[in-house]
Amino acid sequence: MQWDAIIVGGGHNGLTAAAYLSLAGQRVLVLERLDETGGAAVSERPFRGVDVRLSRYAYLVSLLPTEIIDELALPLELRSRDISSYTPATRDGRDTGLLVGRHAATSARSFRSLTGNDQAWEQWQQFYAESGEVARRLAPTLLGTLPSKADAKALFHDLPHVWDALVEQPLGHWIEHAIDDDLVRGIVLTDGLIGTFAGANDHSLAQNRCFLYHVVGDSTGDWKVPIGGMGTVSAALHGVAARAGAEILTRADVLAIQPGVDAADVTWRTADGEHTASAPVVLANVAPATLAALLGEVAPTPAPEGAQLKVNMVVKRLPKLKSGRDPQEAFAGTLHIDEGYDQLEAAFRQASAGKFPTLPPSELYCHTLTDPSILSPELRKQGYHTLTLFGLHAPARLFADDPKARTAEYLERTLAGFEAYLAEPLLDVIALDQDGRPCIEAKCPQDLEESLGLPGGNIFHRDLQWPWAESELEVGRWGVETHHERVLLCGSGARRGGAVSGIAGRSAAMHVLGRR
Repeated sequence: MQWDAIIVGGGHNGLTAAAYLSLAGQRVLVLERLDETGGAAVSERPFRGVDVRLSRYAYLVSLLPTEIIDELALPLELRSRDISSYTPATRDGRDTGLLVGRHAATSARSFRSLTGNDQAWEQWQQFYAESGEVARRLAPTLLGTLPSKADAKALFHDLPHVWDALVEQPLGHWIEHAIDDDLVRGIVLTDGLIGTFAGANDHSLAQNRCFLYHVVGDSTGDWKVPIGGMGTVSAALHGVAARAGAEILTRADVLAIQPGVDAADVTWRTADGEHTASAPVVLANVAPATLAALLGEVAPTPAPEGAQLKVNMVVKRLPKLKSGRDPQEAFAGTLHIDEGYDQLEAAFRQASAGKFPTLPPSELYCHTLTDPSILSPELRKQGYHTLTLFGLHAPARLFADDPKARTAEYLERTLAGFEAYLAEPLLDVIALDQDGRPCIEAKCPQDLEESLGLPGGNIFHRDLQWPWAESELEVGRWGVETHHERVLLCGSGARRGGAVSGIAGRSAAMHVLGRR
């Protein structure tokens, strides 16, 4: 069969591209190495005999634009959380914490109780009013061709200090100038560190770009729960693409991409041997380093490196906190552990020196408080819940010599840090699988490389990039182009890629279709 486009990799971005192209009448072939499509956006049952469909790798959705959901008519529900975050803390020898939610009066009381006055709350409101403008003004540009940096800056003509704080100087400068309380500063900084190994004042500004992507989503920055689990996102995209005529092959391990003058050849292996097909364009839903290998080229430098520990747990009930905060509130949003500003900076310095942080920073959330549908009816009746934990400042280099042993060591430290804020032992609430083992699994960067093919375990495929053109050549393009005319990036490694957004897949499809 003659193909109009071949898509290498059936992650959510590859499926997004397939959906748009197939709906436009293109003949599309999708090749996925794993047993199912979805990449990191999947739901699985990792614990034997425990009927829970966990969002195993990616947890929440912020960057997926409503426009993509509407344009593809995706049967998908994303639900907002009433609680944004809870951060347990110890102040003056007492166990307390900070609750941030949708109701301003409740949040204001919590800030006042923690700090003794209204200053921190007022500073918080001002900071997020300004970062909210970043989302409102920049998000609409993510679905068009790349603006120039000057055009992006012009969007902030009346707020030049916001542009300067986010784009021209390290994020730490903005936070330290805007907020006085160390704990509040840390809560803000965490959005710049998810999957990114950097200090608050790192001159690479990697933390700034990470922060931008975490607050810009869908013009609001609201992180939403996919009802039914993350797998519903990929399933919805798969369904649209397949119904529109895309041929989607799983267990198809791509071996090589060979660009030519009029077409590009793709060779892949399945259980019945090797196969080759040609198309005028190949869309690569893989990391740039992986694409280089498929093209037979030298990998880009520096090599990608992930910096996180991902932990999935099933509990018989939510654990009680020393602060006395109702677990139904504390775990409904993001629960921050040892993420004060100074704690985060200390953890970064220790990890940079080749040591696991003494107090590993992490954050948890409970999917099932917002969406219990991922639990079987029986487990729901028994009060079971899921907890997902994301550990920060855990670069791949710290696990390299013995990933299994180092993961166990870091997991123990991380869970001990969590348990320090609990009023009961964590193991008292952890569920057991059918073999009597605790329902806890941890994934270090090397595990993500092995299972998902992410080089270095980098969840963004490479360092995040600014969502505008950084050269005159890029202006007016889609940010998916490579130095091969017939090969495009359509995954997280594209400009404006990263996280579960579908933006890179849509951009690649728009390029193929000649849209502007």
